[in-house]
Amino acid sequence: MESETDGAPARITYLVKQVERGVRSALDQTVREFGLTAPQYAALSVLARRSGLSSAQLARRAFVTPQAMNQIVAQLETTGLIAREPDPANWRILRASLTREGERRLAACEAEVDRIEGQMLNALDPTAVEMLRGSLQGCAAALRDLT
Repeated sequence: MESETDGAPARITYLVKQVERGVRSALDQTVREFGLTAPQYAALSVLARRSGLSSAQLARRAFVTPQAMNQIVAQLETTGLIAREPDPANWRILRASLTREGERRLAACEAEVDRIEGQMLNALDPTAVEMLRGSLQGCAAALRDLT
């Protein structure tokens, strides 16, 4: 955190947390307008990019616990946003995919999430945005190696 007395630069971890809180707040408010929670939006977003995941795989990619994802998946299935089918090789594993309504709802959310991201990145030129993307990907990879 930036010191008020010595002018030391803010810690990167502090700045990342500020950005995360700002994004999460805006995201919570935005997806609520579409009848979703941020974790539900995350699950739909992940499934749009990688259909056929199990709940456990989806939990890892959406940054929630498997128990929380089981609840999220049940809610999304009940509201008709996803469908689950047994895995042909192991009938106990259910593979999730978006329904047409899930695709429609996600597309509506994505337009608003694009707006949030655009606002966040407004002060950066395209080169800086790509440098930020690469830097954050590198940071995320380095942290994965710690666990």
